[in-house]
Amino acid sequence: MGPAAAPASRAGAILSFAIISVVWGSTWLVIKDQISVVPPAWTITWRFVVAGAAMVLLAAVRREPLRLPPGGQSLAALVGLTQFLANYHFVYHSEAYLTSGLVAVLYALLMVPNAILSAVVLGTRVTGRFLAGSAVAVAGIALLLLHEIRLAPAADQVWLGIVLSLAGLLCASCANVAQATPRAAACGTIPFITWAMLWGVLFETVWALATAGPPVIDPRPAYWGGVVYLAIFGSVLPFPLYFKLIRDMGAGRAAYTSVVTPIVAMILSTLFEGYHWTLLAAAGSVLAMVGLLIALSARRT
Repeated sequence: MGPAAAPASRAGAILSFAIISVVWGSTWLVIKDQISVVPPAWTITWRFVVAGAAMVLLAAVRREPLRLPPGGQSLAALVGLTQFLANYHFVYHSEAYLTSGLVAVLYALLMVPNAILSAVVLGTRVTGRFLAGSAVAVAGIALLLLHEIRLAPAADQVWLGIVLSLAGLLCASCANVAQATPRAAACGTIPFITWAMLWGVLFETVWALATAGPPVIDPRPAYWGGVVYLAIFGSVLPFPLYFKLIRDMGAGRAAYTSVVTPIVAMILSTLFEGYHWTLLAAAGSVLAMVGLLIALSARRT
């Protein structure tokens, strides 16, 4: 790579980092608007029908065959079940009880169960610095949750939102670790994600029919705009950018999007949901972000 190409590559990586952080940070607020007359099961179904079709189109444009190696389909089905069915159900339901920004901050802890499950399943090492940073982040989020409980008219609803978020976090972590296995590594990224989404659509449709009855549609343009935004910008376009970011910046630096994303989400929650800041909430936010930075610095590559 020549001297002129290096700054261009660096600028492209910075732009990708900014796009991913802002887009993923905004999806939490859009999800909040999706909680409407349509049951979450059908809203999630519509989202991944659009996303799955877009992934098939993306694979065709990139001329990537969708065939997976032996064992790939079963793994894709597992990710479809844990990531695109269970995880998203918990997210959508949790936002009925918590502000979108707070759910995003809770999900910033995804690296913690990821590290623990990876150690158990894949034999990876967890450093003391990572554990210390994670403990600081958990303490910060505990302050945020205490702030939320103090302000809530019904504390039991806040606790329900917390439990739903943590359940979704565990499901997402199972999917993440599944994608880190040697079997997943043998699959192309785009074909694997495509099949996982298509399996998710199948599972979601069955679940929606069983629990919510016949399909329900919200005619509002804003609703369908949100569905398309979440499908394309929240589920399809970020993946190629993120994997390119990993190649350009390294996995450790790319993971710092998990710090910036909840900051963006909290800013949007403040602007559009009227999130009420106090000294306790501010201290919790700062402590959580510092803890995440410490934890991530222990895994930098």
